[in-house]
Amino acid sequence: MSDEYTPPKVWSFDSESGGTWAKLNRPVAGATFERELPKGKHPLQLHSLATPNGQKVTIMLEELLALGETGAEYDAYLIDIGEGDQFSSGFVDVNPNSKIPALLDCSGATPQRVFESGAILLYLAEKFGQLLPADASARTEALNWLFWLQGSAPYLGGGFGHFYAYAPEKFEYPINRFTMETKRQLDVLDKQLASNRYLAGDTYSIADIATWPWYGGLVLGALYDAGEFLDVTSYTHVRRWAQEILERDAVQRGRIVNRPWGEPWEQLRERHNAADIDNVLKLKP
Repeated sequence: MSDEYTPPKVWSFDSESGGTWAKLNRPVAGATFERELPKGKHPLQLHSLATPNGQKVTIMLEELLALGETGAEYDAYLIDIGEGDQFSSGFVDVNPNSKIPALLDCSGATPQRVFESGAILLYLAEKFGQLLPADASARTEALNWLFWLQGSAPYLGGGFGHFYAYAPEKFEYPINRFTMETKRQLDVLDKQLASNRYLAGDTYSIADIATWPWYGGLVLGALYDAGEFLDVTSYTHVRRWAQEILERDAVQRGRIVNRPWGEPWEQLRERHNAADIDNVLKLKP
């Protein structure tokens, strides 16, 4: 092939070659500019964006509030990753990996930073004693699926989603490779959900909260405009599960937090109290 890529002996960074999301990534870590993070009145301070990873945490917080956990009240501030907000000194102090979401728990004597979405879900589940079974066997099964998601989703997002929807050029090999893996993952979920209401059994847990924004969104047509391509209607059990979770009030609330795109009733840049979400949801026809 005349256009076959030959890797150089030593790789160098080309900021123009990364496609749609090129400026989100750099080959080095750390802050690029000084800026403190805003701080609200609640002990839990979230800095995020309503990507699937961001939705995990806001849905979790709304589920905790729905369960009566008043200590889960939170302020949620938008991190615009397209503008490089994740590289501010304040954000890097909370998450040295410069990825959303990042949580700061100020309820104790010393603020506790929590980063990586799966870690945040586990931290909140343990802090409040909710949405993670106490029984050792059931807890292990929920954690199996939580970590399955954390290991699998990069193949869906950074793999399939990137090459199918965002890469500057379409190439058959990476699209086929990651399509095959995405469909295999959907089949894993479909087989599990054929005999279980939720991923870890009969009880809704952080495993479902983590997985729904990625794979639920995919089979419901909210990711990459790839529903027909992936034949998502064939995964009937995943679609049943995804629709049931979508209908949860806390999911409807959490999915719009830190979201600056979509319909007017889906957009909420910041959240500081329940009324912020109520006022946006009222706009839905």
